[in-house]
Amino acid sequence: MNIQFEKTSGVAAELTITLEKADYQERVDKALKDYRKKAALPGFRPGQVPMSIMKKRFGSDITAEEVQKMLSEKLYGYLRDEKVNMLGDPLASSKQPALDLDAPEQTFIFDIALAPEFDATLTAKDKIPFYHINVTDEMVNGQVEAYAQRAGTYQKVDNFQEGDMTKGHLAELDADGNILEGGIQKEDAVLLTSYFKNEDQKKKFEGVQPNTVITFNPCAAYDGSAIELSTLLGITKEEAEGVVGDFSYQINEITRFVPSELNQDLFDNVFGKGKVKSEEEFRAAVRNQLQAQFEAQSQFRFLFDVRKYLEERIGLLQWPDELLKRIMRANNPDKDEKYVEDNYAGSIRELGWHLIKEQLADQTGIKVEQPDVLEMAKEQTRAQFAQYGMGNVPEELIERYANEQLQKKDQLDNLVSRTVERKLGIALRDIVKLDEKNISLQEFNQLFEQK
Repeated sequence: MNIQFEKTSGVAAELTITLEKADYQERVDKALKDYRKKAALPGFRPGQVPMSIMKKRFGSDITAEEVQKMLSEKLYGYLRDEKVNMLGDPLASSKQPALDLDAPEQTFIFDIALAPEFDATLTAKDKIPFYHINVTDEMVNGQVEAYAQRAGTYQKVDNFQEGDMTKGHLAELDADGNILEGGIQKEDAVLLTSYFKNEDQKKKFEGVQPNTVITFNPCAAYDGSAIELSTLLGITKEEAEGVVGDFSYQINEITRFVPSELNQDLFDNVFGKGKVKSEEEFRAAVRNQLQAQFEAQSQFRFLFDVRKYLEERIGLLQWPDELLKRIMRANNPDKDEKYVEDNYAGSIRELGWHLIKEQLADQTGIKVEQPDVLEMAKEQTRAQFAQYGMGNVPEELIERYANEQLQKKDQLDNLVSRTVERKLGIALRDIVKLDEKNISLQEFNQLFEQK
């Protein structure tokens, strides 16, 4: 056996593996013997087929299989042992000769895409900005109000105010203001005047009480929207287009959304039973919660700036473009050439960042293990529940949802990448010189608007 590795450019190489018959013949003979033990051919008992017949019937297939197995072992063994920094998988070269199992030797030629060489090492001499977002009283008040809104309830009230919801009986009127015989009627019609487009129609509801009958014009209220009218009256959009007159509305019920009081039930719902016991503690816990959220955003921005800093310092990299495009085509067999051309530049940018992260991970010695990825999945799950005001979800439910994410490859890859970046960000803060700045949330968001 002979293996030759030759660089054809700074970022491409050709690897040639020559296997002589003597290299793989023993494996072929053993495979034939093993197969003979279970082979069943007409006229022969299992295991009693003559070897000459076995070679004639199955020799070529088994030889090809064993050659491919040995080739794969030697190919990836060489790349691993020689620490070849390869991009993607080896590609069969256009120089590859046809396989001839009768020949005394088999030659296989591969094109290898090599990673560009660069140095992404960071030291205390490298200065990177780190932004601390100020948590204001206004933010805390806003979050407290949001929690109170999420835990609010609808309550029946005795008089109407803007924003209230009414339920009652709608009946179409004729030109004289009487109920139109055979006209449209709707029981338990629900109205929210906050959706009215016409202020005059809104005013007709001001101060009304349950068991009051008012007259208003739904067509005018919704500015002639057939979709709104069809929903309100329970008719088709086409039927609604002909509805232009007044309706009587007997209001049977008025309900108002009332935010939750800042009480123990709300505190327990948001932070867990007994963890917060007063409004003062609740506001302090909300402030800490916001600071933790902003810390995560600051950490994300820090790594963003690390990436920007290193990409500028390293400069443009040389890539084996044609080989990488071939790899991209092979990895996306259902896509056309336009897909490759449209997505190649973006893929290269992300590949460059991936290689930078690999160097930084080696420098910092970080490792990502299963518990780390699971914890990231749990954090992501908690954040998703929190968006719906569910801040006190049982841990067993969080873990179940998190484990479901780990079963999906695309989500798992994303979680691993996020875990790597989080660990990198934490480690690099202790290595580089931080240019720390306190800024508002608005100023922080504006950073991402800058080119």
